[in-house]
This record gives sequence, C-alpha cells and structure tokens, in this order.
Amino acid sequence: MRSFYPVLLAASLIASGAEADMVLTSDALGTGTLGMDQVFNGFGCTGSNISPDLAWHGAPEGTGAFVLMMHDPDAPTGSGWWHWSVANLPADVTGLPAGASGHMPDGAVETATDFGTTGFGGACPPEGDAPHHYTFTLYALPAPLPEGALASPAMVSFMARAQALGSASLTATYGR
Repeated sequence: MRSFYPVLLAASLIASGAEADMVLTSDALGTGTLGMDQVFNGFGCTGSNISPDLAWHGAPEGTGAFVLMMHDPDAPTGSGWWHWSVANLPADVTGLPAGASGHMPDGAVETATDFGTTGFGGACPPEGDAPHHYTFTLYALPAPLPEGALASPAMVSFMARAQALGSASLTATYGR
C-alpha cells in the first residue's frame, strides 16, 4: 500500500498544475453574491431560478468533455446540497449563457439535483442562517462520462474528480 501514496501525490501535483491554468468566470456572480435571478423558486424562496452565465478558458490539452457542478457545503444536511450537475459538456464549449439550464448543448446531460429534479436549482438557504457558499466547479475530462455515472450528482462528482485533467471553481454567497 505504501507505493500507492507517491503515485497519488504525483498525480495530485500534476493536477494542481493543470488547475492553475483553467479559469471559470461569471458576469452575474462578479460581485461574489448570487442575485435573485439565481435564487430558487420554492422551499420558501421566491427567486427566478435562472442559471447564471459562465465562461471558461485554459482547459488542459486532451480535454474531451466537461462536467459542471454547483454545490452548497453549508446546507444543514451533513453532506451539503447539490444544486446543479451537468455532465458531458462538449470540449469545444467555452461557456453557458444565463438561463442555459434546460437548453444544453448537444451531448450535455443535466442530472438530478438534491431538489429531486434535473436542471439548475438556485440558492435557498434556511432563513436566519449565515450566508451559504455556492461553489461552481468545472472539471475537464479526457472523455465524456458513461451513462451509468449519471445516477446522482454525488456519483457525477466522484467520477469527474477521479479522472479530471484539471478544474476551476468560482464561489458566491447568498443568505436570507
């Protein structure tokens, strides 16, 4: 088992170098907070539930597909809350416009969220909680994920992390 750790460390260092070059941005999230457009409409929240614009560049050589995830680690569940999971975005895609959820590029698949539906599910932290952190992470993969990997956002995240050539994240907050 000891020989596994140097390999893991080497893989970690290689991935870290690739991650430094990949950048994820959003005009809608430029202030570091989610607006009412990105707030869920349900569970006591009354937002527009519109996915934000996102753009990226600097994908590592060999990228064959992307996975995009939105996660709230502050949700009072013990495991956070998956708000958005998009697998198999084509390698030639470099962004999504606002409202892209439900209108993905060919080949991309929006998988289930913790709301029990597919597509974007905006922020909706409990009233009175400190603002929650919503992390958007884009993973560059060598190939699209197989259909069986699309069962849940946790599985998508696991599979994406396991084979990521690089990643980039963007975090915004929201409280009510």
